[in-house]
Amino acid sequence: MIENSQPKPETIQPSASHAKKITLVTKPRKILRSVLAGLTIVTIYSLATLNNSNLQLSEAFKSLGANLNAMFLHPSVGQDSWALLLRALATSVSLAMLTTLLGALIAFFIAVGAARNLAPNWLATSIKAVMAFVRAIPTILWVLIYSVVMGLGASAAVVGLTFHSVAYLVKAYSESIEETSQDTIEALKASGVGFWPIVFQAILPSIVPALLSWTFIRFEINFANAVAVGAAAGADDIGYYLFMAGSFYFNFHEVGLIVYLLLAVAIVLELVSMKLRGHYLKHN
Repeated sequence: MIENSQPKPETIQPSASHAKKITLVTKPRKILRSVLAGLTIVTIYSLATLNNSNLQLSEAFKSLGANLNAMFLHPSVGQDSWALLLRALATSVSLAMLTTLLGALIAFFIAVGAARNLAPNWLATSIKAVMAFVRAIPTILWVLIYSVVMGLGASAAVVGLTFHSVAYLVKAYSESIEETSQDTIEALKASGVGFWPIVFQAILPSIVPALLSWTFIRFEINFANAVAVGAAAGADDIGYYLFMAGSFYFNFHEVGLIVYLLLAVAIVLELVSMKLRGHYLKHN
């Protein structure tokens, strides 16, 4: 019998001492957990040191229930009229529509310069940094800034809302443009196709659904912002009458009516958005 003289292969076991421990807790998560822990401590301290000697919970909840009952179960017109409230509501919708259309038009051309597959890296980085700074400041502050410069009125609200809309849509549009393959763009350039024909004939048709979605999202945001800045900017829209009814006249019946009107407009906007997107996707 011939024996196999070849040595048996040795199985090398990995050393447990050299194995690196894999953790899912990254540095941003550690920072987030630290911030949440700090906020929790501050909240607990504030609640513990809160002066509640004059607080009567039973009376507070009773008053809250009465106010909610007046707002949502018995809405009615107070010191204002139906015609006045509907005109103010139309003003808010028009303000949101105007600022969204202006912001979308301006943002698209700026987004072309912010897309890294179309523009130089330094230009795209610079534009995105400026837009990030604009977005970091809330819309209400931009409206107040322009109210100081231009005076109270609808003009300050239009400029402030448009300014923030541009910064928001530039980010959304540029990211949609960047989804187009760089190889496709280079191939078109090599074929002699100009820059703007590439944008309007090759890129734009493929990203219209995304642009439409982002634009409608911003329209809904602008409508909410228009209501919020109505009293601050003196735009004479539905936000002004909501503020007066709730904070000046304490007419919770009219507050409830205005809330229902705003809810109805929000539902209509969402239905129109779904119909338009579905219609466009069906025909493409």
